[in-house]
Amino acid sequence: MSRFGVLWRAAALLLAFLVLAPPHWVALRVFGRRSTVAPILFHRTFLWLFSIRVMQSGTPPDFGEAALVLANHVSWLDIVVIGSLRPLSFVAKSEIAGWPVISALAALQRTIYIDRQRRGATATVSTAMGHRLAGGELVVLFAEGTTGDGNRLLPFRSALVGAARAALQAEAGQGRVRLQPLAIAYPRRNGLPVVRSERSEIAWYGDMELAPHLSAFVNGGPIDVQVVWGKPIVFEASTDRKVATAAAEAEVRAALQGLATGRGAAPPTAGTRSASPGVDLGGSGIATV
Repeated sequence: MSRFGVLWRAAALLLAFLVLAPPHWVALRVFGRRSTVAPILFHRTFLWLFSIRVMQSGTPPDFGEAALVLANHVSWLDIVVIGSLRPLSFVAKSEIAGWPVISALAALQRTIYIDRQRRGATATVSTAMGHRLAGGELVVLFAEGTTGDGNRLLPFRSALVGAARAALQAEAGQGRVRLQPLAIAYPRRNGLPVVRSERSEIAWYGDMELAPHLSAFVNGGPIDVQVVWGKPIVFEASTDRKVATAAAEAEVRAALQGLATGRGAAPPTAGTRSASPGVDLGGSGIATV
């Protein structure tokens, strides 16, 4: 991509932010969580500008149904992809709150921060997660705790899963919460399969420098993303959080293996949507954003 191409796309994103952010802030103060269309529009604008096609399969939670989404984590791009699908919020490390630009976008998404260096942080975050879940929201937790290289799935951590259940019980007197496994993979670029050596152009992990990574991203060409909603797991008061987390990890692992072998990938159908920043919050099954 030429420098001009990068600049006009960056300008378009800035314009989208300036148009969407002010009314979104006002709406959040007045309507709270119900004002969630602006982040979806922004994410979809990003995907459209950089030719990223998202295909999703499986059955996500119904609108208004509370769910704690347990997803694998490959790249910063995961947030844009998942955030483009439906209204939701993320749990993220507290360091992001100090990052230029990213912190403003995270605030628009109503991100819940966790300070991993502070004792008692889990309890604080659990209370916030429980409040969101009690209000019928989707909360996305990257259960690996960090980004991976896109070639393997790291073990899912269970601490916040059990804590969210306890917080939900205290907040709303409810004894169950839906755990929703979610797998995300980047199988193709420029219409060709992404091989192992090319994954570093998409995955961002370890001590990778951001600037060279972003340069490789913008110059690499169109990307296809597969998102698979796994079978939901009912988490009740008697449920062992480690067992439930392991079950969610197994669902995500199976979905990723299916995508890698071609068994889990579904081709676009007549009902799919071509890449555009438009918002359609209805429908299920296979859809292209």
